[in-house]
Amino acid sequence: MNPDHAREQLEQYQTPIYFGALVVGFVLAMLIPGTGRLEAAINPALGVMLFVTFLQVPLARIRASLSNLRFMSALLVANFIVIPLLVALVLPFFPADPLIRIAILFVLLCPCIDYVVTFSHLGKSDSSLLLAATPVLLILQMILLPIYLNLFLGQAASDLVEPGPFVHAFVILIAIPMALAAMLQALATRFAGAAKAARIGGLLPVPATALVLLIVIAAVAPQLGPALRAAMSALPYYIAYAIAAPLLGLAIARAFRLRAPAARSVGFATATRNSLVVLPLALTVPNALPTVPAVVVTQTLVELAAMLVYIRLMPKFAQK
Repeated sequence: MNPDHAREQLEQYQTPIYFGALVVGFVLAMLIPGTGRLEAAINPALGVMLFVTFLQVPLARIRASLSNLRFMSALLVANFIVIPLLVALVLPFFPADPLIRIAILFVLLCPCIDYVVTFSHLGKSDSSLLLAATPVLLILQMILLPIYLNLFLGQAASDLVEPGPFVHAFVILIAIPMALAAMLQALATRFAGAAKAARIGGLLPVPATALVLLIVIAAVAPQLGPALRAAMSALPYYIAYAIAAPLLGLAIARAFRLRAPAARSVGFATATRNSLVVLPLALTVPNALPTVPAVVVTQTLVELAAMLVYIRLMPKFAQK
């Protein structure tokens, strides 16, 4: 099969693939005792997922994306100014439990950098611009998340969040995967074997993301039962966010006078959150289990359902 065709097929059917991974994860958790031990596999699986994501971004494309000042400005303003302001306005209405609050903040303050690219492609966006911006989004959220948490929660965040895991995440989830992807890209221009490996890597973002979803659900599902009430208390805020955030993103894109495909990309970027990547960070919060992972994973489930709506409506909201 032609690699380009295979990649298009995987992207076209990514939503049922992801939901299938969720179902398999739940089934494994119910049938096999001790799947909670898979928590140790989340970071390695995320590293692989981000490596194959970065592999799709030629370094020259990243430079070109950074030079597109209007798009990058709209993307960064929407995700790191407008969305935090929205969260700050709603924060007083969050559940009083500090673990639920910090879990919601972990998710809503961090823009997605993985499956948003392929979903935005299905929604007729300029996904190449968004793909090239993913390293910037990931680096900035790792820098800004501790600042936002301290700003919104004050001393409570200082007591619950430690800087060490963020440094570790930066190395494992950004520096190493990005360096390996850049190395393989460089070798692919000189060696046929490396070029073949790069082409194979281009087929893997959807399977790698599905594997991460499966591992996360299998690891977290045993703890969802005791934390069901906490997860349900966060649900209305995730649904409200799924409705408001893409509209805010499109409004920001319109203010920056972006063309329709780029505007849709900003809409998708504000709508989708980085729950898979922040989950390991959230698990480092003292006494996180079972509340924090249950609240974080609930956002993933809401978002995947919302994606089915986004890919149909986003082109209609941004047509010019």
